[in-house]
Amino acid sequence: MKSQHKTGICIVVENLAVPLDRRVWKEACALRDAGYRVSVVSPKGRGFTKSYEELDGIEIYRHSVREGRGVGGYIIEYGWALAMEFLLTLRIFMRTRFRILQACNPPDTIFLIALFFKLFGVRFVFDHHDLCPELFEAKFGRRSGMLYRLSRFFESCTFRTADISIATNDSFKEIATGRGGRKEDKVFIVRNSPDLSKFRKPAGAEKGKFGRSFLVAYVGFMGSQDGIELLLESIDELVNVHKRCDTHFVLVGGGDMLKQIEAIIATKNLGEYVTMTGQVTHDEVAAWLASADIGVAPDPKNVLNDNLTMIKILEYMAFSLPVVLYDLKEGRYIADAAALYAAPNDPADFARNISKLLDNDNLRAQLGSIGRKRIEEGLNWDAERRSLLNAYAAAGQAR
Repeated sequence: MKSQHKTGICIVVENLAVPLDRRVWKEACALRDAGYRVSVVSPKGRGFTKSYEELDGIEIYRHSVREGRGVGGYIIEYGWALAMEFLLTLRIFMRTRFRILQACNPPDTIFLIALFFKLFGVRFVFDHHDLCPELFEAKFGRRSGMLYRLSRFFESCTFRTADISIATNDSFKEIATGRGGRKEDKVFIVRNSPDLSKFRKPAGAEKGKFGRSFLVAYVGFMGSQDGIELLLESIDELVNVHKRCDTHFVLVGGGDMLKQIEAIIATKNLGEYVTMTGQVTHDEVAAWLASADIGVAPDPKNVLNDNLTMIKILEYMAFSLPVVLYDLKEGRYIADAAALYAAPNDPADFARNISKLLDNDNLRAQLGSIGRKRIEEGLNWDAERRSLLNAYAAAGQAR
């Protein structure tokens, strides 16, 4: 029987199963360690299909997913998820009488659940993971239409409903205080930084380099906005144009573009030089990074990615890897002198920067050392945990 005197917290996330969503899991563990009773609502996902389980003292309630395509399909998908989330949060409330509800977007519809629980005095914390209007613009290439207007409306409603807003970086805070209308003291920056106590080189678990001299790693989700097609163009430039045969590329992670990526690899005859791992454990991610010589972040420059902090960049830096990325505003802020920056959305220039690092051992070591130092001196979860707890303290006092 759990202690009933602990303040209850319910975290709702729709985009990824927990604990696969590493940001949400770190937040949940930090709040648990601070003495809160933490419950999480998430979708089911690969390897995490139980409707209920308790992991490390955190109660996780999962619902099934109805994936859809097109406007009608998305309405069904998000409508189903919202209904399941509401039923599960209601079930949790009956058990724990939680006092704070945290919503992690996308989408920006979970405020509807928060409005209901506000009737019972529950405070609402909005954990702002994604810029939904910018995501729409980046995906469909326009800033108009009913769906775009709805995304702006739901975002506005979410900010207005929230007692406290958590931003992943300074760009998100500017949006929260600008178009979101939030007061400065009601917005807390909590970056998705690596936890150095857990995310580290595993002893003797390196994966190797497939018999080649170098290994270049991509870690992360592989969707339409993540630049994997651009990365494959860069690999094609290195292998088939410049005849570079000393390097292997490993793509670590899952996503909704895996079949398309496999088809492109086959079309460009890159199968000998590219390995896809699929979704793997956090320990396996660490093992791949321990083997790599360079980390790449091919996210194209657009209105969305320019404002995002890519966790993969921070993870590369945590493993002392030099980084190649396109010249993005938040990407440059995070990596600073630990990276080489390619001209926006130019795969040939991206390939040139990879080659520049591969051909210079000293430059790789120098950039890797700078990145690791930046992580140790502040871009780590210990620093962000304090900001998270400050946000929750403010939520508890909000009126």
